[in-house]
Amino acid sequence: MTRLASPRTATVLGALAAALLGAEVALTILTRDLRVSNNGSWFATLLGFGIVGVIVARRQPRNAVGWLLIGVAVTVLLQQDLRLYSVLDFRVHHGTLPLGRAVVFALGSWTLLSPLLGLPAILLFPNGVLVPRRWRRVLWVYVALAVFFMVAQIAGEASMDLGRHVQVDVLGEYSGSAGQTGTGNVLSSIGWLAAPSFVVFWGSFVGHQVAEWRRSAGERREQLKWLMFGSAICVAATITVVLTSSLSGLSELVAAVAAVGIAALPVGIGVGILKYRLYEIDRIISRTISYGIVTGLLVSVFVGLVVLTTRVLPFSSPLGVAASTLAAATLFNPLRKRVQRLVDRRFNRARYNAQRTLEAFGTRLRDHVDLETLSVELRSVVCETMQPASVLLWLRPPETAP
Repeated sequence: MTRLASPRTATVLGALAAALLGAEVALTILTRDLRVSNNGSWFATLLGFGIVGVIVARRQPRNAVGWLLIGVAVTVLLQQDLRLYSVLDFRVHHGTLPLGRAVVFALGSWTLLSPLLGLPAILLFPNGVLVPRRWRRVLWVYVALAVFFMVAQIAGEASMDLGRHVQVDVLGEYSGSAGQTGTGNVLSSIGWLAAPSFVVFWGSFVGHQVAEWRRSAGERREQLKWLMFGSAICVAATITVVLTSSLSGLSELVAAVAAVGIAALPVGIGVGILKYRLYEIDRIISRTISYGIVTGLLVSVFVGLVVLTTRVLPFSSPLGVAASTLAAATLFNPLRKRVQRLVDRRFNRARYNAQRTLEAFGTRLRDHVDLETLSVELRSVVCETMQPASVLLWLRPPETAP
């Protein structure tokens, strides 16, 4: 086990993921279709999973979280390659390429494989081990159900007769009329009955970490903040992708951008485990929330002004859009400062308190003229706001009269 969980193995798996990514790029060029990769956005998402997984696995080989992230990257990349090959075979070359039917079988057999493999990383965060015995039992039950589900899906796909002419949709999945039969159909149906339990398991994983966050303090609390921040963005991005990926136009662009946001989960996990700039989470949260609020307000102002100037007031459309853009640009900086201050009071108390301390020092500075008193207060303010390892104050000696 120790030989398998080694930095060299992580490097090999990283190279495998890079090769699969290169194959996906090549197959995308051959099919001339970006829909499988969601207009290329899945490349960035899977790079996030793969890179973070390899870094964690190399630095902490016994941490299961890194290996799970690598597994997600490899399995999703392999699925993407199979989808593209299926499109290339049955939609471009009309089923003349080799192994086309095996590819369709594999795609139908791997339903939910990536989330089943990756989401236990939330429960195992940050050390990759479970100390409480009850959670070990929960994880073993989860693994048993996941294995049964995958076996049932494979059996169901094996019972299908695809016919002489195989039909696939634009995403490479089978779209013909053949169905599962016999024992395979029964096993597949039973497997899907177990699927809702996975949602319960995933919810319990999140609930466990929330409870840990409420009991924790110091460094562990900051680690869990990164996990929750990445998970929240990942969930919001996933919902956005599901709701908009089947649409076209601007919604398709929104889905592509949201798909990149899924990578926030591995990034948050990686920062939390490696403790890289760990204590900047409050600043990042406050910036994310404040810029989200400012963007929403400015978009509302822009749309409102465009409607007002073009529909109500007698302005031409280009002039109304230009005036609305200028107004939104003028409001950006003062609105950002106002919102940032309000958000910092709630989510970034360290910065807010430091700012209040500096303002109070500036007020006291007007009433003090004694240099010794000012030196003591200046050292105190610097230590409170910047928290340096040491403070050295240099004062220029007074000039002597000639």
